[in-house]
Amino acid sequence: MDVATGEDGVTRCWWGASTPDYEAYHDTEWGFPVDDDFLLFEKLSLEGFQSGLSWLTILRKREDFRRVFHHFDYHRVAEMDEPDVLRLLDDASIVRHRRKIESTINNARRAIELAEEYGSLGAFFWDYEPQDEATSSLVSETPESRAMAKDLKGRGFTWVGPTTAYAFMQAMGIVNDHLPKCDVYRSVHDARAEFTRPARS
Repeated sequence: MDVATGEDGVTRCWWGASTPDYEAYHDTEWGFPVDDDFLLFEKLSLEGFQSGLSWLTILRKREDFRRVFHHFDYHRVAEMDEPDVLRLLDDASIVRHRRKIESTINNARRAIELAEEYGSLGAFFWDYEPQDEATSSLVSETPESRAMAKDLKGRGFTWVGPTTAYAFMQAMGIVNDHLPKCDVYRSVHDARAEFTRPARS
C-alpha cells in the first residue's frame, strides 16, 4: 500500500484514490494544519464516532453531524441534555450510538475547561506536535498520540484512545503523513511551514 495515480493524473496516498469522496478530502483537508477550535473539536468528535466504522461512513454523514451538533460549537454542545440525546437517537442521518453521543456532549464540557486553561483547544493539541516530521500513514499510534490520549482521558474526555488521537493528529496537520511520493505531500509540507502554531495564553 503506497500511492495510486487517479484518472485525473494526480498521485495520491493509496486510500485517497479509492473513492471521489476520499479524493476531495485527501487533496484539500487531510494533513493541512488547523487551529480553529470548532474544527478541532469536530474532528475529535467524529473520530470517536468512527470507532468500529470506516471514515468514509462518517465523512458522508459529516454535514448531518454538523447540523445536529451545532456545527461543533462546543459551548452549545455542552448544553445538550437527555432530551437531545433521545432526539439524536431517532435521527437516522447520523450514527445512532448512545455512548458516542453522550461522549460528544461530555467532551464538549471538558473542551470548555481545556480552552479556559490553555487559551484555546489549538494550543493544547499543537503542544503534541512531534519534533520530527513523520512520513508513514501506516502507523496507527505514536508516543505523542499515546501521551495526548492519556492527558485527555485524565481530563475526563472519553473515546480518545491513542489510535483515535493519532488519526486526529494526521487529519489536523499536527503531523504530515502524506507519503513523500503523494502530490499533496509538498503542499501540506509548505502549509505547515507557514503555519503559526497556536500558543498557550
